[in-house]
Amino acid sequence: MLNALETRRNIFHLIFGIVLVDLIYLRILDWLGLLVLLLIGLALSLISRKWRIPVIGWLLDKFERPEVIKKFPGKGMIYYVAGALLSVLFFERNIALASITILALGDSIAPLVGQFGKLKHPFSDFKFMEGALFGTVVAFIGAVLFVKPWEAMMASVVAMIVEGVDLKLFGERVDDNVVVPVVAGIVIVIMRFFWV
Repeated sequence: MLNALETRRNIFHLIFGIVLVDLIYLRILDWLGLLVLLLIGLALSLISRKWRIPVIGWLLDKFERPEVIKKFPGKGMIYYVAGALLSVLFFERNIALASITILALGDSIAPLVGQFGKLKHPFSDFKFMEGALFGTVVAFIGAVLFVKPWEAMMASVVAMIVEGVDLKLFGERVDDNVVVPVVAGIVIVIMRFFWV
């Protein structure tokens, strides 16, 4: 079972992702806006390591893991914006929107449903297949608003497989908030290249 903190984190992840996709879709936010948001997030993270910022401190208390607050406050949110920025920079608009939607829906719904799962995920010690499958379906439903159904399905499947893998680089866990949208976008680009 997810504890209250992890449940809040996943719900926030879902809401933040939907808002981000809406802002990009409505052209209120573009790559420059995401870059500014990322830089502001990094600055607030650095300041939060030394001093408590009133509203930011409260948000960190409610949504950040205690061990992360000491090392890299706001890490998940910063990587989330970085993943969205990379998607907007490297992929065509609809592919970027689909990729960020897959992150927003699949990556937040999977642990919420997975906590009730029985089948262990083959690539993870703490995730369940029921979560991965439900996350894939929900991610597909969101992504199909922006790309063709087979592109949305394949991108959702591959991205959720990658989300389930505990990837490490130089001994550090690779944050799936960056990996999931980039992998989803690459899958769609490859599909378009081979199956115009």
